[in-house]
Amino acid sequence: MTAILKNFIGGEWVDGSGVTTNINPSNTNDLVGEYAKADKAQTEKAIAAAKAAFPGWAQSTPQVRYDALNKISTEILARKEELGRLLAREEGKTLPEGIGEVARAGQIFAFFAGEALRLIGEKGASVRPGLDVEITREPVGVVGMITPWNFPIAIPAWKIAPALCYGNTVVFKPAELVPGSGHALAEIITRSGVPAGVFNLVVGSGSVVGQTLLEHTDVAAISFTGSVQTGRKIAQACVLSNPMKKFQLEMGGKNPLVVLDDADLKIAVEVAVNGAYFSTGQRCTASSRLIVTEGIHDRFVAAVAERLNSLSVDDALKAGVHIGPVVDQSQLDQDLRYIKIGQDEGAKLAFGGELLKRENPGHYLQPALFTEASNNMRIAREEIFGPVAAVIRAKNYEEALAISNDTEFGLASGICTTSLKYASHYKRNSESGMVMVNLPTAGVDYHVPFGGRKGSSYGPREQGSYAREFYTTVKTAYTFPG
Repeated sequence: MTAILKNFIGGEWVDGSGVTTNINPSNTNDLVGEYAKADKAQTEKAIAAAKAAFPGWAQSTPQVRYDALNKISTEILARKEELGRLLAREEGKTLPEGIGEVARAGQIFAFFAGEALRLIGEKGASVRPGLDVEITREPVGVVGMITPWNFPIAIPAWKIAPALCYGNTVVFKPAELVPGSGHALAEIITRSGVPAGVFNLVVGSGSVVGQTLLEHTDVAAISFTGSVQTGRKIAQACVLSNPMKKFQLEMGGKNPLVVLDDADLKIAVEVAVNGAYFSTGQRCTASSRLIVTEGIHDRFVAAVAERLNSLSVDDALKAGVHIGPVVDQSQLDQDLRYIKIGQDEGAKLAFGGELLKRENPGHYLQPALFTEASNNMRIAREEIFGPVAAVIRAKNYEEALAISNDTEFGLASGICTTSLKYASHYKRNSESGMVMVNLPTAGVDYHVPFGGRKGSSYGPREQGSYAREFYTTVKTAYTFPG
């Protein structure tokens, strides 16, 4: 019988009020694990523990925080193959992708271990004679973290690491669909030497755990990654709460990849296929709109279809697999609905879009490529979050740029070209937070800021030194020496 894995509250592993089951999308007969579900009362207990621990952790030395974060990083990296296998098993991205994500989580903790030693202030002269002015940064308090299922260890890492680095305490709610990686990360954190209450894990639904974090007056800030609809509700709740909460939102994307006539065709195809379909297209930075100029359009479409036909779609843990399953039946149903919507709108399904059967029952979908799409179609405007991409034909660079920017989102964008002129112009004029030239739109280093514009993001950037803007508050202090 599988042991039910517990929540971590106030330095202790505790039972929940129910059970969440974790099913392998590559083999739906495989139970990955069972996890205790927290209720409102347990979430409130976690918040109280975090509040009680905050003063001590906020005043801890940079060396103490460095040591804890460095220890977390060391264990994650030492166990990356094991944890990567767990991640691939529960979420469905391929084993190499899973191991890579775990390694990134370890690198993030190592980066913020160093940042704990680099937090400095400023001292200057006042415009008034005889006064000293100091500008310092202080932690914000208890931070509630709500993370998604598609990056179940990297996204928690890039929220938890800076929060702890800058002296905050944490109540962490991982995605209920894939709690295994978040639970494993929590176990590692509990062995790092952080005092009881500094870090708390509560697995449960957004309607219970998430809502409690939003409503509770002792939660100072909310960091959220997920859908636009939920993000808007969180923003409204944080503004209306008393006192108001600081909030950070990472939401959707409908990311364009522009391919110009002068692009290296081989590079453009690899960039498009990687960005649109790897990780089963379940990335907010996926290239779901492929905007291709007329001179290269037909050759590009044919080459992409040929490349897609060569990819292996199978069990995420098998060697040589390029694309794993969709994460669950609900997401698969959504992907299939959008494929039908695209056909009904008049786009041509040039490749794929069929359900696949493999050795074990799983949520397998052949990657889908639409052509003859227009930018006003739903498949070009709404986030599908699956292995589905639409090719939109453009007359020239100017029209491609206009189409690229014609979206409510602004997370990532890309261009494939050998022209320095067009590459430079696109980087300056693309209305997105991250721009790639001859690279997939998905894939950002762990030490640089991550985030977008318009409907994709709100609040300070995540990752890198820019994370301090969210996890700290600035204080200005004057001294009159007398």
